[in-house]
Amino acid sequence: MSDKPLSGVRVLDLTRVLAGPYCTMVLFDLGAEVIKVEAKTGDDARGFGPFLNGKSGYFLSLNRGKRSIALDLKDDEDRAIFERLLAHTDVLVENYRPGTMEKLGYGFDALHKRFPRLIYAAASGFGHTGPYREKAAYDMVVQGMGGIMSLTGHPGSPPTRVGTSVGDITAGLFTTIGINAALYQRAQTGLGTKIDVAMLDCQIAILENAIARYFATGQVPGPMGARHPSITPFEVFATGDGYMVIAAGNDGLFRRLAETLNEPGLAEDERFASNDARTRNVEALKAELESRLAAHTTAEWITALEAAGVPCSPINTVADALADPQVLHRNMVVSVEDPVAGTVRMAGNPIKISGMPDATTRPPAPDLDGDRAAILADLARLEAN
Repeated sequence: MSDKPLSGVRVLDLTRVLAGPYCTMVLFDLGAEVIKVEAKTGDDARGFGPFLNGKSGYFLSLNRGKRSIALDLKDDEDRAIFERLLAHTDVLVENYRPGTMEKLGYGFDALHKRFPRLIYAAASGFGHTGPYREKAAYDMVVQGMGGIMSLTGHPGSPPTRVGTSVGDITAGLFTTIGINAALYQRAQTGLGTKIDVAMLDCQIAILENAIARYFATGQVPGPMGARHPSITPFEVFATGDGYMVIAAGNDGLFRRLAETLNEPGLAEDERFASNDARTRNVEALKAELESRLAAHTTAEWITALEAAGVPCSPINTVADALADPQVLHRNMVVSVEDPVAGTVRMAGNPIKISGMPDATTRPPAPDLDGDRAAILADLARLEAN
């Protein structure tokens, strides 16, 4: 780990389920030592399927390489251990409801006085301020409240959840960004700071084009299926044997697309001569394109369009994506050897940094309290120096 950028950074991870563990997983992949402080009952995610020989594959995929110690922060002996750990910690990450850590005596203000270099990162549903601060939230809740579900799916369809937990994952990623910025700031000032990330805020932050359209036009965006709201053609099209993505994002690419379809006149048609015109006539254009695309298979069209330099792709299943040679070449499928679950495959680290090793394997996720003795022994050594 010594040649990774966060080598030497120690993280106390009080998080559970997804947003916080995702953040600390990224920190581990970047070289940090992560000590997972769990309640005596363990992270809830230990009980989430799918299961491999009785172990949660879900938990394993989010907690690789971390170490676990179980502490009851209302118990005097465990509190003493926790405070000893804090004295040798760079970053504390928690995703409790706001106010919980304050009730335990471990809010930022109290900790900052005792451990001024400690960076305190909190990921919660609605943040530590505002009228909703004490409300409970899960990924589905903030997807609903943050507007993204109103944009997902096809016109007239019921509200549709994004297929992955983007409410949690974006909060985890923004928390990671905040921690890295705070580490840089501490290197300049010598002081830690508090990072307050709200899942709802993160959903607003990723609405991008929808916000721009709403403030520019006053019209409330809705679901549009698979197409882009302001770039055309930029969507899913039917072919002779299935579907494919075509993303001809400018006039030059559209001309190449028309030529590859043996219909160069489409680029001269006043309905399609500019991106704005194509967007206004999106349905007519789709009908024209699909009438040509029906003549060949998806694979044939991808070969032809790639040769012409037109961005395109198949619609991969998860199995297809995980077997893709580019994904495999980039080491985006790694494995863990767990003593109980066996070989577990999971997503790799997408952050590739020059000089930072990117092994094809990762250490396993910890058993509940499985590293207690080792953590306490390490702590004793730190205290002795």
